[in-house]
Amino acid sequence: MPLKIGNDAGSRTNSEPAFLVLGKLRRAHGVMGEIALDVYTSMLELLDVREVVYVSEAYHPYTIQSTRWKGNLLLLKFEGVDDRTDASQLTNALIYTRTDQLPPLDEGEVYMHQLIGLEVFDTDDHFVGVLTEILQTGANDVYLVRDQGAEVLIAAVEERILDIDLEAGKMIVSKIEWYGEGDG
Repeated sequence: MPLKIGNDAGSRTNSEPAFLVLGKLRRAHGVMGEIALDVYTSMLELLDVREVVYVSEAYHPYTIQSTRWKGNLLLLKFEGVDDRTDASQLTNALIYTRTDQLPPLDEGEVYMHQLIGLEVFDTDDHFVGVLTEILQTGANDVYLVRDQGAEVLIAAVEERILDIDLEAGKMIVSKIEWYGEGDG
């Protein structure tokens, strides 16, 4: 997921992206300005009628006029895009939402993009590095943490991730014991 850093869209910190990808526009559908969207998000409310989305890395705002499903693609009609030619100009563009438009989460939940840039420490307050990437493996996510070129992979499971403090920009993980450590 491409990350755009900055506060121009209401991001709280410099490490939080201003825009997040919702999907990729495919080809125009019909002659009335509809275009197919390959949906990347599970938060479909961000693609409701009257929602504003941003098209391409230039972040041109478009208001959704109507939606309907066709197979696994969502057909979108934007206000002001009234024919096939207009819609075709948007082919293969990514569409984004602003992070300040995301719905609030329940207590204790965080969006994945909020984790990027957190400083990671173990329970002995040893600096492990900065969380730079989240790998989705299927079984559980894995956090890639870097410190001066060294990389550590940490499974995103309850036993490993002990605390996340977004306000402090800090994550606490259980101490990582390496095989052979402590052998005399």
